[in-house]
Amino acid sequence: MRIHRRTVFMRFAKWASHIMGHPLAFFAAVLFVLVWFLSGPFFGYSDSWQLIINTGTNIIALLMVFLIQNTQNRDSQAMQLKLDELIRSHETAHNALLDLESLTDTELEKMIERYQHLAEEARKALRKGVQDYGTPEV
Repeated sequence: MRIHRRTVFMRFAKWASHIMGHPLAFFAAVLFVLVWFLSGPFFGYSDSWQLIINTGTNIIALLMVFLIQNTQNRDSQAMQLKLDELIRSHETAHNALLDLESLTDTELEKMIERYQHLAEEARKALRKGVQDYGTPEV
C-alpha cells in the first residue's frame, strides 16, 4: 500500500462526499425530481422528458459510486491503521493480527479457525465456571 500525497482528486472526493452527504443535498435532489415531475404536463410526458431524468440520475449515480468508493477506501485504511496500532501497543496482543487484510484467503481462513477454536474453548470453560481471562497462544 502506497501513501499518496493529498491529490486534487482526494480533496475533491472528500469535499464532494461531505456536500453530497449533507441533508441539503438530499432536499436539492428531491426538489430536482419534483420540478422534473411537475414539468411533465408541459412537455407532454414525452420520451425526451423521461430521458432527462434517466440520463441525469444515471450519470450522477455513476460518478457517486467512484466518490463513495474512494472515501470508503480511505476510511477503511485509516480504521485499519488505528486497529493495528491498538494491537501493536498492547503487550499481550498477538502481533500476527497486524495487517490481516493482506493475507491470502487460505491464510485468513486458518486464522479464523484458530480464533473460533479459542472462542469455543473459552465458552466451555465459562460453562464449567472458569473465568475467561488470559491470552492463550494462537
